[in-house]
Amino acid sequence: MKTMNEMIRQKIIEICDKKIEKKGVDVGLSFYAFFANKNDNPKLLMEVAEWWIMKHKLDHFEKAVKIRRMVQNNL
Repeated sequence: MKTMNEMIRQKIIEICDKKIEKKGVDVGLSFYAFFANKNDNPKLLMEVAEWWIMKHKLDHFEKAVKIRRMVQNNL
């Protein structure tokens, strides 16, 4: 899989930071947390879903600190 695009990388980091700040380091989230309830960008949604599910085989909910670290390290 190609590298995640920079726009979504920054959005994921920003949302993880906000969730951690608001709810603490144990807060979990799913990849849906990075998108509006309306499916207005299915290609990007599928890119993140593929990264989350297929590439890394992550559970539905993961710790925000883990996801932020992975994205920051371009994993």
